[in-house]
Amino acid sequence: MLFQNVMFGTYTRRQSSGIYQAVLDLETGKLTKPTLLIQTGSPTYTVMSQAGFLYAVNRQNGQGPTGGLGGFNVYDFNNSGEPKKVQEWLTPDASEAYLAIDEKRQLLFAANYHLATLTIFKIKSDGTVTQTDQYTASGKGPRPEQNKAHIHFANLTPDGRLAIVDLGSDKVTIFDVTDGKLTLQNVFETGTGFGPRHMRFNPIYQNVAYVLGELSSLISVVKYDTDTTALILHKTYPTIPNDWTAHNGAAAIRVSHDGRFVYVSNRGHNSLAVFKVTHQGRVLDLVQTIGTAGDFPRDFNIDPSGQYIVVANQNTDNVTVFRRNQESGLLTKIQQDFPIPEGVRVMFY
Repeated sequence: MLFQNVMFGTYTRRQSSGIYQAVLDLETGKLTKPTLLIQTGSPTYTVMSQAGFLYAVNRQNGQGPTGGLGGFNVYDFNNSGEPKKVQEWLTPDASEAYLAIDEKRQLLFAANYHLATLTIFKIKSDGTVTQTDQYTASGKGPRPEQNKAHIHFANLTPDGRLAIVDLGSDKVTIFDVTDGKLTLQNVFETGTGFGPRHMRFNPIYQNVAYVLGELSSLISVVKYDTDTTALILHKTYPTIPNDWTAHNGAAAIRVSHDGRFVYVSNRGHNSLAVFKVTHQGRVLDLVQTIGTAGDFPRDFNIDPSGQYIVVANQNTDNVTVFRRNQESGLLTKIQQDFPIPEGVRVMFY
């Protein structure tokens, strides 16, 4: 039988104690063995390097968005998979919202939503980091959640530049990265009140990206011009039905490994929207909207084999597993009510 390890990041506001793990059976699609892997404060985002070091958000002495200490911990997984903490990087106030790794240049990018900062770190051979640069965003938008800049995402473009997504000012900013330092290249404005949260490039049509609007429940298809670094809007689509009037916040976005399907989670509508990709990545056709069997699906992920999607429902403390038809992209629920408290990050490792 084949198995895949799954890691779950969480908030630790109610009953969670940190980072949990489980095992996904790739024959049945069922999760088993939920266990606490690392006890730590609100590890809401995690990322693992190819060298076996885990970088996990850490929050101490504070439950709200401000106050206390925030940052991340570094864990070494090279000792039979047992995590050993090798560094704790904390500063006063809020913790990071998103972490990403540049394997080629050995850099860690840390996006802080509340402080509107993007901090770059150099990764050393032992997994520990030292800061090399920091960018602070500015601006605001029309919605109450946009009273200031809020960086929610930062990750690499296919040609090795850095894209920073600012929910507060409705912008995606492109930077060059040289010796751990940022140089501004271009700014894309998503549209007033769009509230961009995350962004993913198509792995096959690498000049096409999908920008997800949390506040607008919209997804925009954009073309990326590698010569000018410009992002050019192609078309925008809703992630929820037109007749949905209650609150919704689009949360996570994933693209299938073959680039043929895009998946979006909706917090409020509590669903996954499934889009078929056509016209070399530029057109999205909604083919399914399916409930997540829980409340507030903040994150989900596609397993490395492409067979399954695992969804963490934050408010109902449960995880749902869907089987994914790799030809049609359609999802079929095969497990629900798998217990993970306050789950907000799904990572296969």
